[in-house]
Amino acid sequence: MVEKGDTEAVRSPRSDAMRNRARLVAAAGEAFAERGVDASLEDVARRAGVGIGTLYRHFPTRDALVEAAYRREVEVLCTSADELLAALPPEEALAQWMQRFVGYVATKRGMATALKSMMAADSALFDDCRAQMNDSAARLLEAAAEAGGVRADVDARDLLRAMGGICLATDEADWPDQSRRLVALLLDGLRYGAEVAATP
Repeated sequence: MVEKGDTEAVRSPRSDAMRNRARLVAAAGEAFAERGVDASLEDVARRAGVGIGTLYRHFPTRDALVEAAYRREVEVLCTSADELLAALPPEEALAQWMQRFVGYVATKRGMATALKSMMAADSALFDDCRAQMNDSAARLLEAAAEAGGVRADVDARDLLRAMGGICLATDEADWPDQSRRLVALLLDGLRYGAEVAATP
């Protein structure tokens, strides 16, 4: 029979391991955004407050760490859709999420090459992440359309394609200002005919 104290002793290392993994993934996202995927793994471990051995126990290859960091940032972006809808009017939530999407893509420039090399080996990664982003965009569009803020006939995939075009501006030094202007223009297009579309 396992005593309560023994159970806690068994569970503690697992909890520590989960916390260490989460810290490593967050630290990798920061390091890759700043320095690209060639950032030192020792630096990632230092940022996470763990040893390099702990990093390799969780992520035996650099690609495994890149994938985990990518998945986490997609999850954070998609989760923020519901958080924004809970805190803001639907149209404003959509606008804020669109800006976050551009910022998200801007931080992925350092990961681009590594992610492309992984695509053929694990297309399920991209299928899953793309589905999450489509679902988040669809929820935001639906809420904004129901409130009469945007037209109701916009497909989430079309919105993401349009956002992809805006993301091309992230190669420019003044991309934050450019992206704000371009997102505002896209929102103007989404508003066109909104009252007609929202009226039964």
